[in-house]
Amino acid sequence: MTDQGGLIVGAGFTGATAARLLAEAGARDILVIDRRGHIAGNAYDAPNAAGVTVHRYGPHIFHTNSDKVFAFLSRFTAWRPYEHRVEAEIDGRLVPLPFGIPAIEALFPPAEAAALIAALTERYGAEARVPILKLRETDDARLRALADFIYAKVFDGYSRKQWDMATELLAPSVTARVPVIVSRDTRYFTDRHQAMPAAGYSALFAAMLAHPRITVRLNTALEGLDAETRARRTVYTGPLDEWFGSDEGALPYRSLRFVEETRPAFGAQPCGTVNFPNAHPYTRTTEMGWLTGETAGATTLVTEYPQAHMPGETEPFYPVPTDAADALADRYRRRADALAGRVWFAGRLADYRYYNMDQAAARAMTLVEKEILPTL
Repeated sequence: MTDQGGLIVGAGFTGATAARLLAEAGARDILVIDRRGHIAGNAYDAPNAAGVTVHRYGPHIFHTNSDKVFAFLSRFTAWRPYEHRVEAEIDGRLVPLPFGIPAIEALFPPAEAAALIAALTERYGAEARVPILKLRETDDARLRALADFIYAKVFDGYSRKQWDMATELLAPSVTARVPVIVSRDTRYFTDRHQAMPAAGYSALFAAMLAHPRITVRLNTALEGLDAETRARRTVYTGPLDEWFGSDEGALPYRSLRFVEETRPAFGAQPCGTVNFPNAHPYTRTTEMGWLTGETAGATTLVTEYPQAHMPGETEPFYPVPTDAADALADRYRRRADALAGRVWFAGRLADYRYYNMDQAAARAMTLVEKEILPTL
């Protein structure tokens, strides 16, 4: 980023986007490092032993309302149109999520279902997306009972498995992501742009990082760099607390364990992902062919088991969404802000915030355009 060069720690969406934008802006000698042996961060995909492309860190479905982000990424990949669908096993039946009219019709007797749909439509309007906690606060006893049913059958059990804590301890932002939809739309996302990179995420990242001013060094930890390289102006996308040696306490994360099962033919389940909110120790199973478009020949299902994060042993996937964790993160964020100009922190781990892929790319774009480039 100067004559001395720049350092990007992490080759995921935030780091790779920042590297590419800085290179195109004329920054010199950008070194991108990643402690793992591949680019693309948790979006990394690769063939398994059966030749089936698998998202190695769980399903990654691209969706965004940002024309700017979509246009930027479209420079590095062709897209395959894909609208993700999710079903949940509830009372022995598979019903579509988010929970909407089709789920009500599947789980309630016809007359009761019709009355509930009419009440939802009258109260909130057709196509509304009502947060589950808002619905639980309604003064309509029928709708409040519906909200309690959805909370218990869809949200509570899944959340307890995912976070290993009582749902009531989670920040309100978690439940805000669980809507009840007054609609027959069974798409899991409604963003304007929904697609998958035609050749996969790893190919997208390889194209993004293919620039003469960018050098990528894998299997490289920040701590293993020489003092001169570590002194470069840096974009850091690793865990926020690790930069400071976790000296105020370790920030909590949740991790995942993945179990693959390969079968002879595609079509093992009726949609991309099936959630298991209550029964079983796992949370969801994804059939990769739905996501990748590889539907000929063998198929691979990936099942996710939430687990505690053990630094050095597991990957930190999700910041734990509690007020106490955010308060600790705020102490580190204030220290990180004081380093701006020499080190910039950005990304899901470095910001200690949950980002979708498009949000991670957008975070890098804003950082480069508004904070870094004005200093070059």
